[in-house]
Amino acid sequence: MGARAQVVLPCGELEETLDFFTDRLGFRVDAIYPADDPSVAVVSGYGLRVELRRGGGGAPGVLRLVVTNPTDFAGGASELIAPNGTRIEIVDADPPLVVPEVVPSFVLSENGERAVWGTGRAGMRYRDLVPDRQGGSFIASHIQIPGGGPVPDYVHFHKVRFQMIYCYKGWARLVYEDQGPPFVMQAGDCVLQPPRIRHRVLESSPGLEVIEIGCPANHETFADHDLALPTSTLRPERDFEGQRFVRHVAASATWQPFRLEGFECRDTGIDAATHGIATVRVARLRATPAAKRYRHDADFLFTFVLSGSLTLDAEGHGARPLTEGTSFVLPPGNPYAFRDCSSDLELLEVALPAAFETVSR
Repeated sequence: MGARAQVVLPCGELEETLDFFTDRLGFRVDAIYPADDPSVAVVSGYGLRVELRRGGGGAPGVLRLVVTNPTDFAGGASELIAPNGTRIEIVDADPPLVVPEVVPSFVLSENGERAVWGTGRAGMRYRDLVPDRQGGSFIASHIQIPGGGPVPDYVHFHKVRFQMIYCYKGWARLVYEDQGPPFVMQAGDCVLQPPRIRHRVLESSPGLEVIEIGCPANHETFADHDLALPTSTLRPERDFEGQRFVRHVAASATWQPFRLEGFECRDTGIDAATHGIATVRVARLRATPAAKRYRHDADFLFTFVLSGSLTLDAEGHGARPLTEGTSFVLPPGNPYAFRDCSSDLELLEVALPAAFETVSR
């Protein structure tokens, strides 16, 4: 028999506590001894083994039972106390996704010596581009893998409303559920990761840098230990909670007019794939920008300076010179203008919702 683990919980009278675990909670008895005067019982259920020990020491502990229909379990109670004092928390296995109400603000995040980096999942380096998270509704991260080579990632998925990754520098080899064999995402490419799509980062170039935007800010990441990628099926149009996977390849993209005069953009197709939840565009300068001030009414408008420089003149926040690697969030209704734009200026713009009004004056 292979190794296994079990939780040990003390109890006073074994019989009463055992009846609670089996009759009330649905655990089954795996072992009980000694036969003439039982003092230990081992029960299992919900992927857990519990040893109930009469007269044992230690705290009675907390057990959280994750069930599919909590209202139909234990009379709909959200918490129970076992006879031995163990607190039983009953939670939904898949609660509805909650997106907090947006709290808009002006955010400016500079790169360089003032940037603060931390270590995140799979050893990746993270820089938080929107520290206030707009009330918990959005997260924007600048992510680096300095060394390159195989990435210690695993098949996983995210419980989100929206999530995209833009390759800023270098390349990464990725694989996605039902989207064919692994592919390489080059600098300038972008992917939409629809809710719950299984995926994995396999390998990266030295110095890989990506920009990742998600909603809500605090979302769960789950490992899938059972699914092997790539999958045998190829379903590029598969629906994932109302969205489909997008792989935008910069090398084959076409440029079109942008909402700001003097710029053109390439649309990543995320607007159509999310049915209007978000739009992601890369804009570049094509002529001298118009001397206009703009406003917008989006919930969230995030911009990252991919190359070049400009001066952001946002009313109430002064004129700020921005260089490559700087990002900013402009709250709705706040007038702003782009001035002193360099000829190599290129911007990544992410807006939620996709359809919003731009007003100039």
